[in-house]
Amino acid sequence: MALKLKRNTFHGIAVVACFCLNALSAFASSHVLLKPDIRRAHREELIARLRVITGFTSLKFETDGALSFDVNQTTGGSASARELLSQAIRGENIIVLEDASSRSDVAFCRIVRGRWTRAESNRPPAYVVLIDFTDFQQLSGDAEARAAFDVGWGLLHEIDHVVSGSEDPKDQKGIGTCEDHINQMRLELGLPVRTEYFFTRAYLTADANFNARYVRLCFERRGDSRTKRYWLVWDAVSVGGLTGDGQSALVR
Repeated sequence: MALKLKRNTFHGIAVVACFCLNALSAFASSHVLLKPDIRRAHREELIARLRVITGFTSLKFETDGALSFDVNQTTGGSASARELLSQAIRGENIIVLEDASSRSDVAFCRIVRGRWTRAESNRPPAYVVLIDFTDFQQLSGDAEARAAFDVGWGLLHEIDHVVSGSEDPKDQKGIGTCEDHINQMRLELGLPVRTEYFFTRAYLTADANFNARYVRLCFERRGDSRTKRYWLVWDAVSVGGLTGDGQSALVR
């Protein structure tokens, strides 16, 4: 499948994706790789969340960083999420997961185009998913919304960009084709869906001694007679994502 992604999807940034020779042997079985410097706690958090979302009970990262799972070992989970990860590990692109915790230029997750340190014509295209695990730890709000937006969901959002060529919205009017796909997974798990891509101002009182800017993101569960809303709230100054003029910005 041809990859159709506009340059601004990845912010036009190239980063170096380095792979040692023994890691190259994993490409035949999995094209999703975890960099070795990710902390064990973060690795385990990512595995736990992906197992819940996909239902793959054997999902893990091998010693060489390759993502693996047995498609025949499932309990619950989202069929759409399982299909997305299955396409990712056998796809034509390499997806590298990197710990970007506490980086000011990453709000939750972000994907950038990678390049090989040795440019060879037979190298597959590479993308790097930057994951700020600490950002997800600063979320507060309704339990239903927290279950629908964590590090596992953030990673799947970025992977969908690569696998499906999906895009984020260019304005406030929609959530984009990428989140449409992720919302289908949420529905399959009985979770509320995300109704907006850009966060909005949360008019909460902050301590005058601290530089805080509280924002919120809405999720909804639509019933036959009524729609129930759930909210996530965080300090955008700490997490990042604010535009230069302090207005609402994207949440990946």
